[in-house]
Amino acid sequence: MSDSKGTSTRDTKQRIVTACTELFRRSGYTGTGMKQIAEAAGAPFGSLYHFFPGGKAQLGEEVIRTSGAVHLGLVAALLEPHADRAAATCDFFAAAADTLSELDFADPCPVATVALEVAGTNERLRLATSQVFDSWIEELAAYYAAGGIPRPVARETASSVIALLEGAFMLGRAARSTAPVLAAGKAAAAVVRAALDG
Repeated sequence: MSDSKGTSTRDTKQRIVTACTELFRRSGYTGTGMKQIAEAAGAPFGSLYHFFPGGKAQLGEEVIRTSGAVHLGLVAALLEPHADRAAATCDFFAAAADTLSELDFADPCPVATVALEVAGTNERLRLATSQVFDSWIEELAAYYAAGGIPRPVARETASSVIALLEGAFMLGRAARSTAPVLAAGKAAAAVVRAALDG
């Protein structure tokens, strides 16, 4: 296979994953059809099954894992410059509120969208979302532990922060307001501060 064809093949696959990510974020897993994905990606319908012979479930898993890794990198980049873990957490929620507003209150997290929809009906996707959330919690726990929170407490703290964020996104979308995310940011910072002072 030539380099140009290899690049073209990778580009097509990436376009499919990118288009699917956006559709899942806006319409959810069950609200997104394979033909929609092909059209949004500008790809032949058959190419979806070429790259994802397991169909929509395999594509969904790829979207979850890819999006999870991207979000993990963003979180790390936003938190890392801050020495004050509580202030960093509050600033992160403020940035998340800005993102929610910029997206016109569509869900910024396709992982959570899919998890809410299929956790009770699709074990493959439930497992993928669980593993992604766990990777976020572990990364955040390591960040908090490096700031002085004991490791077991750091993991509990990270889990609480992720839960506050995802819940705040849901409330913010319903209200079409950033207020729930900003309020959750203050609560998350207080959780982190208490763990640091404990």
